[in-house]
Amino acid sequence: MSHTVVGVFDTSNEAQTALQQLVSKGIDRDRIDIAPQSASASEREEDNDSISNFFSNLFGSDERSKKYSSYARSGAVVTVHARAAQEAEMAADIMDEYGAVNLDERASAAAPGPAARDTTRTTDTTRRDTTTSDTSIPIIEEEMKVGKRTVETGGVRVRSRIIERPIEEHLRLREEHVHVERNPVNRAATPGDINSFKEGDIEITEHAEVPMVDKEARVVEEVNIGKDVDEHVEDIHGTVRKTDVEVDNLTEEELRNRRTNSGPDRPRNA
Repeated sequence: MSHTVVGVFDTSNEAQTALQQLVSKGIDRDRIDIAPQSASASEREEDNDSISNFFSNLFGSDERSKKYSSYARSGAVVTVHARAAQEAEMAADIMDEYGAVNLDERASAAAPGPAARDTTRTTDTTRRDTTTSDTSIPIIEEEMKVGKRTVETGGVRVRSRIIERPIEEHLRLREEHVHVERNPVNRAATPGDINSFKEGDIEITEHAEVPMVDKEARVVEEVNIGKDVDEHVEDIHGTVRKTDVEVDNLTEEELRNRRTNSGPDRPRNA
């Protein structure tokens, strides 16, 4: 909801002073319009039309709207387009302090035109809400979904390789050697000598022991690789958020107070 605050001043100097104070209090200059008495004829005519439309929308096409428009045309008009009700109240107070005219009192005066402002009272501004729009509040609620996934937490790597180690053994070996000796003798031949007295060959073979190495592969150990699976229960804690909207009906007293404090058809007096 936007708010428009209109202040009518007797002189352009008062309007300029009020404008400077509004800007110094944090209201953007591009949200403040001013129609000074020194404006050109074409600009003045355009401002007069805007003022007439403003009071017509505010009060309707009645005698009060015409009177207010007549007095506003004679002075300098400052219009503030406030973003919030609090900013509109601040703008109204500033313009009250720096010379805004009380149009109710001016309209009830007998003499036409802007009279000298009574410095013993606090003046007021006329203001109204110009734009209203529906406001939607999205209701947002978070949901927490709990699932599970498999991740790697560790493992082993088994590597096999061949290792050689030297072996040294002491082995006693036997060898045979044939030797022939000839000894001279002089004796009578015996019957045995007679029987062996013939041609023939005699072979005597030499033998020797040699080392022999034989290898036998034997399984001396087994490495078994397996996995054990354990299960456990883990508690998952978290928080989710949601939008909670409470709707309270305005009481008659609250509505009456709002109309009393900022009603469009009732000027505010200090």
